[in-house]
Amino acid sequence: MNIRVIGSGFAGLSAASFLAKAGHQVHLHEKNSCLGGRARVFEAEGFTFDMGPSWYWMPDVFEKYFGRFGHQVSDFYDLVRLDPGFRMYFGEKDYLDLPAETEAIEQMFEDVEPGSADNLRKFMAEAEEKYHVSMSDLVYTPGLSITEFLYPKVIKAGLRMNLLSSFGKYVRRLFKDPRLIALMDFPVLFLGASAQKTPALYSMMNYAGMYMGTWYPMGGMHEIVKAFVRIAEEQGVNIHADQEVNEIDVEGRMAKGLKVGSNNLAADFVVAAGDYNHMEKLLPTSHRNYSEDYWDSRVMSPSSLLFYLGVDRKLTGLQHHTLFFDESLERHSDQIYVDPQWPDEPLFYACCPSMTDPSVAPAGKENLFLLVPLAAGLEDTPELREKYYIKIMDRLERLTGQTVREHVIYKRSYAHRDFIQDYHAYKGNAYGLANTLRQTAILKPKLINKKINNLLYAGQLTVPGPGVPPSIISGEIVADRIIRKYPLSPKTTRHHQAASL
Repeated sequence: MNIRVIGSGFAGLSAASFLAKAGHQVHLHEKNSCLGGRARVFEAEGFTFDMGPSWYWMPDVFEKYFGRFGHQVSDFYDLVRLDPGFRMYFGEKDYLDLPAETEAIEQMFEDVEPGSADNLRKFMAEAEEKYHVSMSDLVYTPGLSITEFLYPKVIKAGLRMNLLSSFGKYVRRLFKDPRLIALMDFPVLFLGASAQKTPALYSMMNYAGMYMGTWYPMGGMHEIVKAFVRIAEEQGVNIHADQEVNEIDVEGRMAKGLKVGSNNLAADFVVAAGDYNHMEKLLPTSHRNYSEDYWDSRVMSPSSLLFYLGVDRKLTGLQHHTLFFDESLERHSDQIYVDPQWPDEPLFYACCPSMTDPSVAPAGKENLFLLVPLAAGLEDTPELREKYYIKIMDRLERLTGQTVREHVIYKRSYAHRDFIQDYHAYKGNAYGLANTLRQTAILKPKLINKKINNLLYAGQLTVPGPGVPPSIISGEIVADRIIRKYPLSPKTTRHHQAASL
């Protein structure tokens, strides 16, 4: 079949590669000149900036993906484990560094709160089981029916581990020191939900980030995109950059092709791997899965205010990943999810990859990436961006005991307006939907179009959810569904009529 994939993020590249490997003719269309979706890269004044994802967790997902194409991670980039994995500030001269080794993590917890090491071991034993159950039985399901979850192992795990109870309450039963609670809560705040409204299932992210380790691909996160592009090209995917799709041409219950500029491009099947809401806007209203009222009722994960900074000196007091939790986590979370507004005193995150990788900055200089999680859909102006730059730089300088602003020789900001312009991101979201109970598994937007037989959706707004590893898996799920329905044979032709999925 002639299959057209919209979007070159991890989901689009994954879907395209699996489909081409199965023998289909695949064309991938990307709006921007740089491939990778949110994982794009840019260079300025000798600095190389990853524009989006900066955390490399769940290394097994990447190994598994590359293995499907006869490769391994080391074929594409050198992967190093960070030690410490990250630093978290709670005040002046008050911070914790998360060690790489399990025993050292447990000792750190015990030093902060006597008795907490045993609770951490209990927490992580359950989190590890959730991780393995999820990665083997849950995340590769299409999320179309409750029956997908009716496996004895899944039911047994759910009853024993309270998969759907509140993550926040679960953590607070085991730990009392606010610093340890912040360490446990941060993945869900930065990856898309309030801890109190996130199912305890997502404790598996703590296991992934703390016990499986925090890693970094030398050369930067875009090295992963380059690896995915190489695999796609090896499979024969035809990649078209600078090709924004303006419309999905529909006739009856069939997508006939794409309109790109003045060109009509025929297709037997379409995989829409861009922002789900925008992908639906490429269709007639009558053929969309969801209305604007539906989307407006969804709880979005945070958007972000980002600053890409080139600094003309080496910095101290930072690690590769540094989290600034010296203000109220609960208040900032409420100002994202409960009463959306620009936060009074935001938590924020700093990534300084040049501390690990000298290739991303000129000698003697630092590559610094700052991120403030914000509610989606907020007003975004240059004045607000600068106000928050001053806020977070005041704190970064005070907590790390150094001057930074006077040494910034390159500065670029990025927020809601940019997410909308570059990715058509709904309300300027950065991570998709929040991982709330009502937006988990079968309650996420469906990967099938219910009114068009040959159109599927992939990416962070459908199953399995936000983040790089889930997006990779999303592409595989969609490709597998198509391949199972249409295994190629000598009788297969590009005029094959798609049956209902």
